[in-house]
Amino acid sequence: MIPSVNNSGSRTIGLLNYLYETGQYEDHTDPHLVASFDGMSPDPGRDPNATLNDLAQLLDQPVMALAGHARPAKHVWHTSVRADPGDRILSDEEWAGIARRIVAATGIDPGDGQPGCRWAAVRHADDHIHIVATLVTEDGHRPDDYRSGARAQAEARLIEKELGLRQVAPGDGTAAQRPTSAERHKAERQGRERPAREELRETVRRAVAGVTSEEEFFDRLAAAGLLIRTRAAPSGDLLGYKVALPDDLNKDGEPVFYPGARLAPDLSLPRIRERWTGDTRNDPAPRPEDAVRTGLGAPAGARRTTASAAWQAVMLVWQGDDAVVAAHIAAAGEVLDALAKTSAAHTRRELRDAATAFERASRSHIRAARGHDRELRQAARELVHGGPALGRGEDGATTAMAIDMLFFLITAAAHWHAKKGHAQQAEAAARTAEHLRTAYQAAAAQPLGVLYQRGRRLSRPMLQRQTMLLREALPQLAEQILAEPGWYALAATIAEAEAAGHDPAALLTAAVERRELDTADSVSDVLVWRLRRTADLPADASPLSENGTTGGQPTTRTTATRPNAPGSRRSGEETSAKTR
Repeated sequence: MIPSVNNSGSRTIGLLNYLYETGQYEDHTDPHLVASFDGMSPDPGRDPNATLNDLAQLLDQPVMALAGHARPAKHVWHTSVRADPGDRILSDEEWAGIARRIVAATGIDPGDGQPGCRWAAVRHADDHIHIVATLVTEDGHRPDDYRSGARAQAEARLIEKELGLRQVAPGDGTAAQRPTSAERHKAERQGRERPAREELRETVRRAVAGVTSEEEFFDRLAAAGLLIRTRAAPSGDLLGYKVALPDDLNKDGEPVFYPGARLAPDLSLPRIRERWTGDTRNDPAPRPEDAVRTGLGAPAGARRTTASAAWQAVMLVWQGDDAVVAAHIAAAGEVLDALAKTSAAHTRRELRDAATAFERASRSHIRAARGHDRELRQAARELVHGGPALGRGEDGATTAMAIDMLFFLITAAAHWHAKKGHAQQAEAAARTAEHLRTAYQAAAAQPLGVLYQRGRRLSRPMLQRQTMLLREALPQLAEQILAEPGWYALAATIAEAEAAGHDPAALLTAAVERRELDTADSVSDVLVWRLRRTADLPADASPLSENGTTGGQPTTRTTATRPNAPGSRRSGEETSAKTR
């Protein structure tokens, strides 16, 4: 159950007009009162003799009784209380009890003989009510509604338990501000998919991913089509910024600007600067083109870099200092934003949803120690500069590899948040992981299918040899892996790694040292990508890829083996060519 306390307004009748309107909004059906301050307020929805003006005048009476100069300029308090989509439909009597508890908890009408404000609760849909109140008590004073939003949330948690409803994770004040009712209704009137605030938040988040300077940040905002205004000190130093959509206008026809801090706590200019000023190391930042391996395009090279950075970050999240972990989790959000921005059509929706969900998981009260997250931020930068992926060939296969590694990083983040008691962040990370799981299935189907077919064509002696090697290297996991359909793809990968000069047993042992295999749908899938990344094998093993293979088994390929790489049979030298 989610109560959403909105900013105060100035016209009671205006809000009532919206609450009782049925022509413009599909979910506004049978609007009627379920409760009010006296239990006898006129109900324009059910009483044909009652009007909206009657109800508005009754609620406004304590306000109008004050002298003109003593009346608050904005005296209308409004909150919606919405049930979870999975909850049962509550009765009017249950909603009435909920309304009375919310106004008491927030100080609007505390009860126990204390003077309260006048209020009414309107239900115009099955799953929520609206409470409207006027912020002057019966004795002419301002109510004690300080932190009414937090107090409403705390009461909602108690109501959920008592009514057997889904228990929503409690917040900690680090969430981004939700769109107001007015913003949501404006978006509906304009036919927008989302309110302007949410669209701007996503656009700014994507613009921040991997940036290294204010100039680059503002260039990205401009390239995204946003209107930008900056605020500078007398010295000329920038103090802040705000952005607007060109077609989001107010009643005077002017663009509606939102400061970065009002979009999300970590999108203020000072907090954005921390992302690149926290790195105190003197070595130059690697250029995007440095990650592009011979024979790979920029998108594929960037995804390789992302997979490696995510792989290294997993253990840091499990074992690192809290401030370092917080930095890596925040940077993981940048990687997801960059990956969503550059993804192919068949994975774009899920990756975008993953990035949106993880936005809530990227912040907590633990302040990030920026600078330690440099590799992940660089990966985000390379994704953006590498450009859109084609979704096939090496681009598509390395996308699957990157998503696979990110899945485990996000899962580790969910465990860390849960351990710290960050309920909303842990839930958001878990939702992110599910979106990544779906995106992975779409991205991995083709390249794993090719490897599967290649593994099926391996000779019987070769398969028997690979089976013995697996049982010797991973005795506890071998039988599970052999029973999975992905075993054939793994067998083909092991054969290719061995042909490239690697010790497959050492590669397998190194691959399972990382945690989180128990959360994988297919252990063999995970090992395929870990081996191909560690051994620097092409992610795409299709007959048309540039790996020197044909439709059957691998023939001849050229690869660069890093000195002392895990599983390499040579050290201190590079194997420039290996012929099977």
